[in-house]
Amino acid sequence: MDNGKRDHGGGLDAAAARHGGQRRDWLDLSTGINPVPYPLPQIGMDAWTALPDEAALSELEAAARFFWQVPDDAAVMAVPGASAAIVHIPHLAPAGTVHIPGPTYNEHAASFAQAGWRVTDEASGAAASVHVHPNNPTGQLWRAPDLTGSLRVIDESFCDVTPDQTLMDQSLVPGTLILKSFGKFWGLAGVRLGFVIGDPALVNQLRAMLGPWCVAGPALAIGADALRAERWAEETRNRLHKDALRLDALVAPKGAKLLGGTDLFRLYDVENAADWQNMLAKHMIWSRVFPYNSRWLRLGLPAPDQWPRIEKAIS
Repeated sequence: MDNGKRDHGGGLDAAAARHGGQRRDWLDLSTGINPVPYPLPQIGMDAWTALPDEAALSELEAAARFFWQVPDDAAVMAVPGASAAIVHIPHLAPAGTVHIPGPTYNEHAASFAQAGWRVTDEASGAAASVHVHPNNPTGQLWRAPDLTGSLRVIDESFCDVTPDQTLMDQSLVPGTLILKSFGKFWGLAGVRLGFVIGDPALVNQLRAMLGPWCVAGPALAIGADALRAERWAEETRNRLHKDALRLDALVAPKGAKLLGGTDLFRLYDVENAADWQNMLAKHMIWSRVFPYNSRWLRLGLPAPDQWPRIEKAIS
C-alpha cells in the first residue's frame, strides 16, 4: 500500500526547484497552519540544557486538560507531534480490520497498514476506526454513532477553530483516543507538539512506547503558555473565520466553488486544479492539489500582510 513518500502539503523546496526562486521567496498556502502564530514566550535556559522534568510535563498536561475541558476520568498525554502518536497507535491492539472513511489524511491508513492491519472504507465488522474530525480535506464532521470498533481514534487536529464540535465526551468511552495538534491552530508546527486524550489504559501503553522525555523542554514551556492564553485563542478564531470568508469571496469570481474545509484551509472545486496551481506558482504561491481528484484545490490562509500578493495573483 505504501510505496514511498505520502502526498502532503508543504514541499516548498520541490516547488522552488520546479518553478524557480528560493524557499524564502514563496508563500505557502498548501498547508492548514495558522499564518499568525502564537507569540513565543520567554523560555528559560534550563528548558534547553536540562532533561525535561516531570513538573513541566505535568503543568503542560494540566493546561491541556483545562483548555479542552477533558473529563476527569480521561487521560491526557503530551506527544512530540500528533504524527508520533499516529505511528504507534496501531500497535495498541492486535491487527485486524480498521475502518478509515476517505478521502482523508493519509498517514493514518499508512501507519495501520504498516502494522499489519487491513484498511477499509466499510464500517461493518471493523475492529478499529479512525475519523478525522473535521476531516482533511473535506471538513466533514462526524458524530458519536459514526465511531466503530473497539479501538476508536478521533483526530481533532483541526477542531480548535470549531471547539463546539469536539467529540471530547467520547474520551470516556473505553478504547477511544482523541488526537490534538498544537502546530495547526497555534501556528507552531516546528515545535512538534501534540496530545492524546482518552482511555487511560491505552494512554499508559502509549507512554511506555514513547519512553521518557519524549517532548522537548522548550515545547513543554511554549505549549503550557499557549494553552492558557484563552483570549488569544478566541481572537484567533474570529480572525481566521473572517479570513476564510474573504478567501472564498476572492476566488469565487474565478470559478472556484467552495466544497468544504475549515477556517484553517478551504477546499474548492475548480475546472483544473493543476492549472490553478501553476497559475499561483507563477507568483510563487504554493497550493495543494490531490492525486485522486483533478478538480480539488486546497488553499490555506495568507498572513495579513500577504493578502495583496494573493489578490494580485488571482486577479
